[in-house]
Amino acid sequence: MGSFVSLGAYTWLSSLLLTVVNAALVGVVGWLLIKFLLGFIAKFLKKTKIDPLLHTVILSVTKIALLVLLAISVLDKLGIPTTSIITSLGAVGLAISLAVKDSIATLAGGVVILVLKPFNLGDYVEIDGLGGTVREITMFNTVLNTPDNKRISLPNDSVYKAKVVNYSAEPNRRLDLVFTIGYNDDYDKAKALIEKVIRDCPLALDDPAPVVRMSGHGASAIEITTRVWVKNSDYFELQFRMYEDVKKIFDQNGISIPFNQLDVHITQN
Repeated sequence: MGSFVSLGAYTWLSSLLLTVVNAALVGVVGWLLIKFLLGFIAKFLKKTKIDPLLHTVILSVTKIALLVLLAISVLDKLGIPTTSIITSLGAVGLAISLAVKDSIATLAGGVVILVLKPFNLGDYVEIDGLGGTVREITMFNTVLNTPDNKRISLPNDSVYKAKVVNYSAEPNRRLDLVFTIGYNDDYDKAKALIEKVIRDCPLALDDPAPVVRMSGHGASAIEITTRVWVKNSDYFELQFRMYEDVKKIFDQNGISIPFNQLDVHITQN
């Protein structure tokens, strides 16, 4: 009887030891495989155009997912039922996702921005009416510096849903200005003077060709629309020069820049 018990205990211990060894072997091989896959993915990401900020996120998510799968495999090898564990993990994951849904939405927004790249660092953009230079793009927010050096931090979930105007996306921009002259002034002369200002300014581009045309009959002035192409970096400098130089050349040539006038007629019964 004693020999039978000893034989049974030996068999049980041998089976347990074999199970533990198999589980340990699966764990070691699985861990080495995970390290190899993470290294391969990291090298692959470096060769892609994916923003480096996303590399860490992708690797972290992949690592967690693989470690969870490895843990489930090891537990299964040990003979521990994994169905209830998977169900519990699903419930915990759902509870966590509901608790931090706003943060997840912001994180998702950051991923979308980094993948689609509607703007880059240094671009001047307008996001829902807020304009500024992009100074920082993180997984959770986008930071703008306004022209008067105010810092605006916008959550990424609102940024990727917003209307974004990127003024730096193209190398050249079109400057649109409207100048006014009096009805008694010589329109052809005024037009020629504006064209001379454009020709004499080195910031104005010749291609596409500038446009200077009459665009409206205002209440007290003739409106002349001027469209000039300029390099992005020179946009505001050209705008300032055009206003200054056109005013000077109009004054020198007797062209008036009228202001709104109100004629009052008094009738006496």
